[in-house]
Amino acid sequence: MNRLLRLASVGIALAAVLGLMLPVKAFSAEEIKIGVIYPLTGGAAAAGRELRAGAELAAEIANGVMADLPMTMAKNGGIKAMGGAKINLIFKDHEGNPTVGADLAKKLILDDKVHGILGCYHSSVTKTVSAVCEQYGVPMINGSSTSPDLTMRGFKWFWRTTPHDKWFTKDLFELLKGLTEGKVKGVKAVPKKDIEVLAAACENTEWGSLVTEMIKLFAGEYEFKLRKTLLYADKATDLSSEVRSLKAAKPDVMLFASYTSDAILMLKTLKAEKAGPKIIWGQDAGFETPEFRNTLGDDIVGILTRTVFLPQVVEVKKVAGQVNRMYKAKTGNDLSGASARSFTGLQTWVHVIEKAGSTVPAEIQKAANAIEIPGDELVVPWAGVKFSTTGDELGQNVLGSGLIGQYQKAKDGKVALEIVYPFDVVTADMVYPFPGW
Repeated sequence: MNRLLRLASVGIALAAVLGLMLPVKAFSAEEIKIGVIYPLTGGAAAAGRELRAGAELAAEIANGVMADLPMTMAKNGGIKAMGGAKINLIFKDHEGNPTVGADLAKKLILDDKVHGILGCYHSSVTKTVSAVCEQYGVPMINGSSTSPDLTMRGFKWFWRTTPHDKWFTKDLFELLKGLTEGKVKGVKAVPKKDIEVLAAACENTEWGSLVTEMIKLFAGEYEFKLRKTLLYADKATDLSSEVRSLKAAKPDVMLFASYTSDAILMLKTLKAEKAGPKIIWGQDAGFETPEFRNTLGDDIVGILTRTVFLPQVVEVKKVAGQVNRMYKAKTGNDLSGASARSFTGLQTWVHVIEKAGSTVPAEIQKAANAIEIPGDELVVPWAGVKFSTTGDELGQNVLGSGLIGQYQKAKDGKVALEIVYPFDVVTADMVYPFPGW
């Protein structure tokens, strides 16, 4: 009996030694915990639902095997470099409040022990959350906040996949310039004097304030007359005085940066006050959510919005069409700028972890700075994802680009966005001037 016990002890000891010699990954796959902070309630809840659905779909694809989908992350059944580790998304609701967002980031880091964070849509919330991540040395990837300042702070633990508002606003002025040069499909050259007077109203948030500054910058650079700018309280209940102030400036072009509830209220008030500009342009966000379209119906025909994704992209990108069908089966809606960017943000997380082969922050940091995702794997019409590691914009994707869409009525009577810029990928003639109500 003693001999048997001694042999058993030797066997256990040998197994223990071998266990120490083999990597843990050989025995079990580690779970990758990503904290996802979005506005799931409040004025931007509609966008929050899209953001959540986009990230969830990307995680489902990454955790499974979908041989027909031409994405690297669809082939591995999890993180291949970590033995098939699965992505686990832990969602939190920041309610559009920067302080709440910062508190949630601390809880995710200290209590949930997340390996990284994705978020947060509102630039103001992304600002505070990324500061917490920087403090604790926890990686954060941002897919949908567009304040230019976010990648100009020299942060070492923050990366942004989406283009920002400086690029998007420049696109608008390129479109206006193109109108005067006869470059816009379906519109004869418009004399500059007919569209040179501008007025802008933006939410008094981190994002809205910086959009206003970008509008001022490019109005000067492109020699347009910015006659009125105003910042209004977000989640407003009445915008009558603001709209009357805009009308008094007699602008040819009205520019807005609003989240969903404010975008809807702004358009209703413009109609009630019989505002009649030649062009109305929204800086994405509330101007692209399903609630905006469903609530206002035909009243939005002719309105422009910048975006990074439109359903028409599926006509030129097979992978976008495949993912869009999956998203529509899941939600009943097509991918939008919000959901397509959250999908891409989580997709980027998957590539970074795969390259790192680890959840050690320093390894993730190294991988993020070296990552390059080819454009043909993305649902968005970008050249790819590659982050800047030098210069003034650390962590900014240098391969992104934007679109400008216009709400138009299709033959089936439904209102949908058509691409009107860039000029080489347009899908319909532009409606000019804005037809009014």
